[in-house]
Amino acid sequence: MTASPSPTIRPLADSDCLTELTALLHAAYASLAVQGWNFTAVDQSVDVTRERLTGAQGFVAERDGRLVGTVAVRGPKPPGEAYIADPPPPLYTTPGTAILAQLAVHPDCRGEGLGERLMTAAEAWARDQGFVQLALDTAEPAEALRRRYERRGYATVGRIQWQGKTYVSVLMSKPLA
Repeated sequence: MTASPSPTIRPLADSDCLTELTALLHAAYASLAVQGWNFTAVDQSVDVTRERLTGAQGFVAERDGRLVGTVAVRGPKPPGEAYIADPPPPLYTTPGTAILAQLAVHPDCRGEGLGERLMTAAEAWARDQGFVQLALDTAEPAEALRRRYERRGYATVGRIQWQGKTYVSVLMSKPLA
């Protein structure tokens, strides 16, 4: 049996199917839903996927014509713009701050370093755009996710309870020197 080629990381294209991307998010976040964490990507609609990509640079990992990973990165939110359904925390409106979201790797491709490659692409994009820090949030009880981000240089800088979520989130940031 021949091993599958390593996925290609590339910018999200207008021709990419958001229905396929949404299905990827659902598959990737299903294991978190089983733990009782209702991350937005667990069951978001295609319209929410589109909305979350508005103003963002999306990246995808593609193998054999199939989307197997994704991440989105964007600049700070204007203070009046909602973050999904909530007002954004001050960290997400700070000039010079890029926001990382929707990091997902299909369960069939876990353990291949794909999440790290996607984060590297997002961090490089943010640095190239002149952002001085990258911010993200994740469920406080999701210790493995928090450790992954900490290994990449992210530090916890706050906590937030998003509307309708079954968990408290930690806000994390990393300087982009």
